[in-house]
Amino acid sequence: MKVVIVGGVAGGATAAARIRRLDERAEITVFERSGYVSYANCGLPYYIGDVISDSEELTLQTPQSFFSRFRVNIKVRHEVTALHPDRKSISVRNLETGDEFEEFYDKLILSPGAKPVQPRLPGVGIKKLFTLRTVEDTFRMKEYINNNHPQSVVLAGGGFIGLELSENLRELGMDVTIVQRPGQLMNPFDADMASFIHNEVRRNGVRLALGRTVEGFEETDGGVKVILKDEEPLCADMVVLAIGVTPDTELAKEAGLEMGIKGSIVVNEQMETSFPDIYAAGDAVQVKHYVTGQDALISLAGPANKQGRIIADNICGGKSHYLGSQGSSVIKVFDVVAATTGVNETNAKKAGLDVDTVILSPMNHAGYYPGGKVMTMKVVFEKETYRLLGAQIVGYDGVDKRIDVLATAIHAGLKATQLKDLDLAYAPPYSSAKDPVNMAGFMIDNISKGILKQWHLEDVSALPRDGSRTLLDVRTTMEYDGGHIDGFINIPVDELRENLDKIEKGKPVYVICQSGLRSYIAARILEGNGYEAYNFSGGFRFYDAVLNDRCLIEKASACGMDRQ
Repeated sequence: MKVVIVGGVAGGATAAARIRRLDERAEITVFERSGYVSYANCGLPYYIGDVISDSEELTLQTPQSFFSRFRVNIKVRHEVTALHPDRKSISVRNLETGDEFEEFYDKLILSPGAKPVQPRLPGVGIKKLFTLRTVEDTFRMKEYINNNHPQSVVLAGGGFIGLELSENLRELGMDVTIVQRPGQLMNPFDADMASFIHNEVRRNGVRLALGRTVEGFEETDGGVKVILKDEEPLCADMVVLAIGVTPDTELAKEAGLEMGIKGSIVVNEQMETSFPDIYAAGDAVQVKHYVTGQDALISLAGPANKQGRIIADNICGGKSHYLGSQGSSVIKVFDVVAATTGVNETNAKKAGLDVDTVILSPMNHAGYYPGGKVMTMKVVFEKETYRLLGAQIVGYDGVDKRIDVLATAIHAGLKATQLKDLDLAYAPPYSSAKDPVNMAGFMIDNISKGILKQWHLEDVSALPRDGSRTLLDVRTTMEYDGGHIDGFINIPVDELRENLDKIEKGKPVYVICQSGLRSYIAARILEGNGYEAYNFSGGFRFYDAVLNDRCLIEKASACGMDRQ
């Protein structure tokens, strides 16, 4: 059996190694357009920032090491120029010699990945404008920084690459501005949770220009001018385009393979394309979202590796299936960790799901053990069924552990109420006896039983201030005096029972505290005394962080720049 693989890195290299482990006699050839067949994509920003200082650390396998261990023929600097499914062959050009030839196959695997979005704007292609996808891109950017010592950079895009680069370039002492059309960074997160990411990047000196449209670039004597729609341009010594990626699938399209959303390759659960004996994996393929069942593009290394393994199994006579992508991811943002899995509230509603959420602010470990820090957790679930849909967490130590537990629970089909039943490891340096995941489950279980009734951030502006509702802040007097929502009276929770006569019966009571815990206790006191009480999800800490962020974004829109 002769297997030809177009593209290395996650999907292609994984498939090649797995095929060899399953079939010692298969003839395996990988054609890779770049000079590197297996490298750490996700580590590229950290090489720019000198966190990874040795360029060889980026290379997981070389053509020589791959051949020595797996007897796989790796042809780097070889570009596949055409697919010929009718005669089961591909056209290849050697980029070093210019020679062209035809290669035949029994099985073909397409792993072309994705390419940075290159908008058709004036100035795209100038020397001081960079993208970051390949090792070669990394070396080009790093060489420019080392030789020219730029003092400022504009990052067009605030996704994974944009955020990771912002941190690494700040560590090099550069003045960093992120500009993008969406009004928030990191679209996998809801806007309210993204506020905590915004706060962290601002705290570290990164300027945000959100909700701005880039209309072009001009090279100047001193650097690059970024032209914005209806605003003054931004000026910097260099610019990085990080506005997203798009499937690199022109060959598949020209060959007549069935194409999906945004030009992706359509595959079935076995990762087979619409043509016999042709498979595809990685950022170039359309997948099903594991939670919603809808078609999706999810460009992450984990799914690409799994897909490559599944293809290898099926080529070698097995029966493996790809069940879909959840989008589980985690990112370091300066000192905080932000992670997500499943579907966020915004996209769940777009998918037509009737959802609710809980927002909590637990400590990463036992409060009495030194060094504890607060994390903000948002869990999304379906009303009525209590199906667990997704989660987002922003915090410090322990965020990755909790998101992985929640990702596993979603994959296993657990209901959100069942999170309370998980038996999770506990010791004071690592967790609490009631783990944050369990706490989310307790809250959702209380909702399912009618013990907890909530009101949310989006309800604040709509709450009538005409006396038809009682608006109650149960924090301490000092906390209340430090800032509160207009229209809320203050009765500390520990004094509530003695002051029930100040709360009129027959009116719903909307309660808030700092994190949501004391207000829940207050709501139970009120319910136990014949009141109808609603607890604010997330607490004043959450409200204050989100509102402050929104004010900064709106102020920046009026002033032309986020001045922190």
